[in-house]
Amino acid sequence: MKKIWQIIAHIVIWTSIILFFLFVVHNNTKMSTQSMLVIIVLFGAINISLFYLNYLFFIPQFLNKKRYGAYIFIVIVTMVIYGVGKYGIGLLFKQDVLTHMAGPNETKRVVIGFWSYFTSTLFNSGIFICLSVLLKFSVDWFLNERIQRDLENQRLTAELAFLKSQINPHFLFNSLNSIYSLAYQHSENTPGAILKLSEIMRYMLYECNDNKVDLSKELQYLQNYIDLQKIRFGNNAYIDFKVDGEITDQQIVPLLLIAFIENAFKHGIANDSLSPITLFVNVNQQHLQFYIRNKKHRNNRDPLGGIGLNNVKRRLDLLYPGKYNLDIRDETDTYTCELSLVL
Repeated sequence: MKKIWQIIAHIVIWTSIILFFLFVVHNNTKMSTQSMLVIIVLFGAINISLFYLNYLFFIPQFLNKKRYGAYIFIVIVTMVIYGVGKYGIGLLFKQDVLTHMAGPNETKRVVIGFWSYFTSTLFNSGIFICLSVLLKFSVDWFLNERIQRDLENQRLTAELAFLKSQINPHFLFNSLNSIYSLAYQHSENTPGAILKLSEIMRYMLYECNDNKVDLSKELQYLQNYIDLQKIRFGNNAYIDFKVDGEITDQQIVPLLLIAFIENAFKHGIANDSLSPITLFVNVNQQHLQFYIRNKKHRNNRDPLGGIGLNNVKRRLDLLYPGKYNLDIRDETDTYTCELSLVL
């Protein structure tokens, strides 16, 4: 179907050009209708055939394969053959093609010689050859650009899918560790923690399949995670979570902020009322400011290193290029992350 539309477009363009010269140019010249038909329609079709001979055969077979010498040779030979052939056809329409009016008052008809006509024919043929080369390389360039964009989009889509696939196991691993601690202690909060985890997993499984989700749902997801951690600490987890601004229809990439909070609980001190985890979100219609700060627990470092922050950094690079600023300050006693994001 696409090729059919391309053929139709070419036919329309060439027909329009021929009609333009046939009617517009004809009205401004003293040439007869027969001469115009022969010169513009017949010889125009011959030149167009040369255009497509070069466009469809010579360029793909020789120029695209870097057979430059063979390409130049075959083009020159073809132009010579076309020149001789045009002169032969001109002899059939000698009055229209091979003569022109001359003299002071253009009353004398002069016959055009072979070499004079042949030279002008080579020039005309060269124009159509150059036009076909220009069109071919322009089309190929745009096509290659589109292919490269498609390949890059496919690569980014695959990478994002892989990054997102890491989030659920990473989150589940940490959460199950928390619930395991409760179960090991025979805590009465274990059923509530499991229920809270099921709510979180429902959101992750069924509401995070789109590229973006409502910011309100994402913030509720963060609140659920914080509630789960509070259950884990027997309600002795101290976190100061505030949201400022009007939340309406803003959207955000799902599961983007959770890694910062996970790290705060995993590597920070959450049960110190004097040094609570501080989490602040400021929102307007087009901008989000996310801030989290926690006191570091020096004996609670993961020797294997987490994938959470590396994951979120890469997702920010892919999904918010040039639209975010991430400032991470790893100080002696505190760890601070500040994210500024254009929604």
